[in-house]
Parts: sequence; C-alpha cells; structure tokens
Amino acid sequence: MKQLMILISMFFLFLSASETVCKAQGEMQRIEIPSSFNPVGSGARALGMGGAFIAVADDATAASWNPGGLIRLDRPEISVAGAGFHRVEDNSFGLHPEADGEESVSRMELNYLSAAYPFRFMDYNMVVSLNYQHLYDFTRKWNFSFQQDAESFIHTDYQSEGKLSAVALAYCVQLTENISIGVSVNIRDDGLTDNSWKQETFQWGSGNDSRGETDERNDFVEEIRIHDEYDFSGYNFNIGVLWKNAFDLPLTLGAVIKTPFEADLDSHHSLYRFTQYPNLPSDDDEKEFRSHKENADLDMPLSYGIGMAWRFSDNFTMSLDVYRTQWDDFILKRADGSEISPITGKSAAQSDIDPTHQVRIGGEYLGFQTADYVFPLCFGAFYDPAPAPGSPDDFFGLTLGTGISDRKHFTFDLAYQYRFGNSVGEYILESWNFSQDVREHTLYASLIIYF
Repeated sequence: MKQLMILISMFFLFLSASETVCKAQGEMQRIEIPSSFNPVGSGARALGMGGAFIAVADDATAASWNPGGLIRLDRPEISVAGAGFHRVEDNSFGLHPEADGEESVSRMELNYLSAAYPFRFMDYNMVVSLNYQHLYDFTRKWNFSFQQDAESFIHTDYQSEGKLSAVALAYCVQLTENISIGVSVNIRDDGLTDNSWKQETFQWGSGNDSRGETDERNDFVEEIRIHDEYDFSGYNFNIGVLWKNAFDLPLTLGAVIKTPFEADLDSHHSLYRFTQYPNLPSDDDEKEFRSHKENADLDMPLSYGIGMAWRFSDNFTMSLDVYRTQWDDFILKRADGSEISPITGKSAAQSDIDPTHQVRIGGEYLGFQTADYVFPLCFGAFYDPAPAPGSPDDFFGLTLGTGISDRKHFTFDLAYQYRFGNSVGEYILESWNFSQDVREHTLYASLIIYF
C-alpha cells in the first residue's frame, strides 16, 4: 500500500475513532456531537438561570424542562426562541504540533416554538401544548496540514453539519392543589423535522512510493473525498412532576425522567480516491470509488433529573437542578449484530463509559420594576460533563440574562451563555496524543405572547 494511503488511513481515526478497515468499508462507528451531549430545555429566561429550571418551569417552555410545570399557565401562550452560537476548538495534535491551531464555527437556529392552552375538565385543571425543540448540533470545521516525514505531506479539510430536533405533544393535569404531573411525547423523524447530519472530508497530499518488481520509487499526488450522511428517527417520553409549597415552605420541588428509546439510524458512506504519478504515463493513474449503505439501531440512554427552587421573596428565587444520564447504555447496534459504543467507536465490551451528572444553579431577581413593566435579572452556572472513556470530559458554563415583561401581553428575554472545557476530546485521536480546549458563546432570545 502506498505510504500516503497508509498515513491518510491512519488519519481516518479523527473521523471515526475506529479501525481503518472499518472506515474504508463505510461502517458506522463513532458519532461526533460537537455541541453539549446533554441538551436540557429551551427559552432565554431558563437558560439565563443556568438551565436550573425543573422546579421553576412556569411558562410556555415548561414542556421542554418539566411537563408537570405546565399547570402554572393560567391562559393560552405561544412562544418562540432563537439561538446563535460561536464555538472555538483549539486543537492540539500532540505528535504533529504543526497541525495545531484554532478552528471555529458559528450558526443561528430556531431553538424552540410552542403553543399552550390551559383548560378545565371534570373539575381538574389541565394544559396541553404543542412544541418544537432543537436538541443537538453537529456543526464542526477542521482545516489543517501536517508533515509525516520528508517525503509525505497531507492536508485535510473536514466539515460536519446537521442537527437533531423533536416535535412534542405535552399534557399536564393538576392532581391536588400543590401537585401536578405531565407527560410529553417527543417525536424525532427526518420526515417531520430536521434529524440528519452529514460529514464531508477532502484530503490531499504528495509522497513517494515504490512500484513494480524493480522497487523503483516514484513521486505521486493523491486526493480522497469522503461523504457520510446519517438519518435519525425515534420517539420517547418525558414525564415530569411538580410539587409547589412543599412541606408548607416557599419551596418547589420538581422531577423529570426522559425515557430511553431505540432509534433508527441510516447511513450512506461514499469514498473517491484518485492517485496521479506525474513522472509516469497517465495509464498508471489510479481511481477508486466505494459506496456503502447501512441500517442500524441506536440505543439512546435514560436521563433523569431533580430540581428545587426556593422563593426568598416575591422578587428573588434561587434554583438547583441535578441530572444523570446513563451514557454507558448508549449503544450502536450494527446490521451484522455487533454492538459499538458511539463514544469510542470500539466494541461496547471494550469501552469504559460512565454516566454523567450535570449540576445547574441559577437565580432570578425581579426588583427592577415600573408600574407597567418588569425587568428581570437572571444568572447561573453549570457543570455539563461530556461522556468519554475512563471518566467524563469536564465542561463548565456561566450565564446571564435579562428582559422585559408587562405580565399581561408579552415577555421578551435575552440570555448569554459561556461554555468551556480544557484538555477534552482526547479519545478522538487517542494514539496521536490529541486534545482540545473548547470555548462556546451562545446568545438566546425568546418571546412569549399571552392571550
């Protein structure tokens, strides 16, 4: 095999973290999620509070945090939220420091859309809502070069884009004066919303190899184009409970469970390779094309969280949420019956993945008011670990938010989130001593209209 092909095949590890033979055959191995592995709910106000909203959930975004909180709505509401982020990945390739450098991406998305309607039936207060929520983002761009030795040069241009989202129908009922329970059915289907992503890789380089019985060495240039597409579909349930004035205190308790489910994951892989020998006849040029499709099942893990909110006064509330996600149950079941960890790209039996625990804390202060308007101030912090072999990668964040509301007709909120992680992602190119520092800035804006 040509020297450059060996080097490029080695670099396929950064795409799949799998054996080069598996990638060449187009087999699904590792699933890259550059955004947070642990999406929570939506809405600028909630995210301005650090995402500590399980026990606070009291507006049209409640279905995404805790469906049991929908009962707090006393009139119809519609909401829309948007988000724009700028993510910087400072990559260190360890064995090839010449490839080190910062890579950045920016994107704007519809983050949430909902309509909620409260009503009374058989002496029970109830609420129904229809919701759209953006969940995962796959945007990533890498562009770099490295010199393997004096005769071999490789340049790589890689980009990934796409997202996962859900449409949800939620229902909530008030069981007692202080306790309510809600459930949402979350549908993820590429025919209904965007639930697909693709990866494009263009690699080219030059080198020198031997050909024929004489073992004569010849210069060559080579390029490889790889295209991968993925379609995702499945559904699950979020079940939430809210207990207001718990223990006759200014305390609200909440809990939510997001059920595990088996998703359908379809992939299409294609590879084109062209090798040219400038010093030889064109008949010696080589071309290769491979294409492969596969249908697999992806086991999505159980996630659950608890929250508490303490109302210190009519103007000041603090909240705390803790989430756990069973990432050790995140398994890719391939068509041949093998089970792969989508985190490592290795077999599930060989992958040491632990559950993650998110911790989120936030506050809301309503002390800035006029006769007609309220100007809230929200703030928060969070620990948002990403699953990784051995132990999770540590990500942290800080948030700040504000807005304006007349309490009768509308509420408009803005929030800023700063999320960061140092020396993370080592498993992406484990044999290359790879790691990266991540800095992500996100701005959220949401509008709620009351009827």
